[in-house]
Amino acid sequence: MPTDHTPEHSMKPNAHEGLLIDHNHDGVDRRGFLKCMAWAGTGALCVLQGGVLRSFSLSDAASRHAQGELSYVQISDSHMGFNKPANPDVVATLQAAVAKINALPAAPEFILHTGDISHLSKPSEFDQVQQILQSARPKEVFFVPGEHDVLEDDSQQYRERFGKNTKGSGWYSFDKKGVHFVGLVNVMNLKSGGMGSLGAEQLKWLEDDVSPLSKSTPVVVFAHMPLWNIYPEWGWGTDDSAQALSYLRRFGSVTVLNGHIHQTMQKVEGNVTFHTAASTAFPQPHPGGAASAGPMKVPAEQLRAVLGITEVNYTRGKHALAVIDSTLE
Repeated sequence: MPTDHTPEHSMKPNAHEGLLIDHNHDGVDRRGFLKCMAWAGTGALCVLQGGVLRSFSLSDAASRHAQGELSYVQISDSHMGFNKPANPDVVATLQAAVAKINALPAAPEFILHTGDISHLSKPSEFDQVQQILQSARPKEVFFVPGEHDVLEDDSQQYRERFGKNTKGSGWYSFDKKGVHFVGLVNVMNLKSGGMGSLGAEQLKWLEDDVSPLSKSTPVVVFAHMPLWNIYPEWGWGTDDSAQALSYLRRFGSVTVLNGHIHQTMQKVEGNVTFHTAASTAFPQPHPGGAASAGPMKVPAEQLRAVLGITEVNYTRGKHALAVIDSTLE
């Protein structure tokens, strides 16, 4: 949870560090997974088919865009208002992310922003993000809050701007082309060590929301903090995520998209694929790679190599959604 008082770290980025591999005995081909994750930070198309995760370079992936029935983009952690050495110009890097989206071969249908829109919950910061996103080809944007978006007024300002017609502190669901999307809020009642929390009311709503769905319905869940425990020592996880995931296990394809940790990581558990996105503002150290989490300063010429966007493609009949990470270079 970086703030203006969080110490910055300075180190050389390594695209292969910090990748967390699932060690459950679920039949996933580990060699394929490692190969897929070797592309992380440079752009990868990762498709899970019959328990085997297949990988393609982003250049090869470009020719596959038209085959998807639904394409959308995730961005995360724009931290508008941040101006420390790790990135003194977060406006420029968010604009670069929008340019990357606009340059995709096929226009995505919408954008998911997985939180920390702002750095200090200031109206001017929210205004600037909304203004920049107006230039994106996809005009529909769905948000969930990060902890930096709810520093004031118990999230009222966030909900008035980005969470109209949502439930509770901002959770909701919607459907697109046969895919069910669920936006969750896990930043309102942080637990020991900064772990995220969903709470009993939201968990009951989630159970009721997905219960009418056929088990063949692809489900995408998005929230700011990871719904898998990446590194609890830094609060990189959600305290009651296991309960939420228990409602999703029966579905044949579940994709969980998060931000918060400012780096790409992926894990597969059965039919559930977890994926965290890079930030558009600044990187953070890989888990345990520094004394604490916080903005990580890299050489200026390398900054955009550790920032990025995530594109997700759905093709009816495929077991899992295809996830493409690409940097802002």
